[in-house]
Amino acid sequence: MANQEGDNEPTIVVGRRPVFELIRDAAREVDKVLIKQGTGGGAIADIRRMAHERGIQVQFVPASRLDRLAGGAGHQGVAAFSAPIPYLDLHELLQDAAPDLDTTRQTKPVLLLLDGIQDPHNFGAILRTAAATGVNGVVVPRHGMAPLGAVTVKASAGTAGRVPIARVGNLADTLYPLKERGFWILGASGEGAESVWDVDVDRPLAIVIGSEGSGLGKRIAGECDHLVQIPMRGDVESLNASVAAGVILFIATRTRLG
Repeated sequence: MANQEGDNEPTIVVGRRPVFELIRDAAREVDKVLIKQGTGGGAIADIRRMAHERGIQVQFVPASRLDRLAGGAGHQGVAAFSAPIPYLDLHELLQDAAPDLDTTRQTKPVLLLLDGIQDPHNFGAILRTAAATGVNGVVVPRHGMAPLGAVTVKASAGTAGRVPIARVGNLADTLYPLKERGFWILGASGEGAESVWDVDVDRPLAIVIGSEGSGLGKRIAGECDHLVQIPMRGDVESLNASVAAGVILFIATRTRLG
């Protein structure tokens, strides 16, 4: 695993749906669940029941403690501590998704590369879409990237741990090894790029989504096999990064989703 110092802190999951999904996932280790004092019934009762069935400790705490843990995310009266979501290194990710050129060509995996998504809400929403579209893995840079914290996990609706995530020192340096492994690199770009509908997606793909403010870095854009845009009507110049990622991912995986 590629985790570094500071990554071994427990993952804090907040919000009723994310905590519910966390506890329901038998593969995730959950240390304890915190519930706001005086809260019960409905989704909270379901969370308590599932926690009891799994032998997970439940504590009732003041709202102020949940506020501190949530770091600005809406906790809806519940939080949970789980084992940290591990980062892989690129080699580990590829060993599973694309171990060699022949396998890559046969299985046609899809990877998602994020070029500095700094808003944790966007990061979480993108991870949720990656899980929904069956992406084989996500690659993020070590610096200039939103953390896998409470806000990100809540925005992912509890799906953040379902897709392997690799972290690398320099995202641009990963593109050539991916090409050697048989991937075609698609970069989400703006005006002047080819329509994403016109690109052959029935092949191994590594899709790069740029940062919210500046888009793709110049070096990364230069290494892409295709720069693609989402055709739009009206006066809309661009889409939110997570929305653009969602549109492109569903287009790119349409032959796999059926």
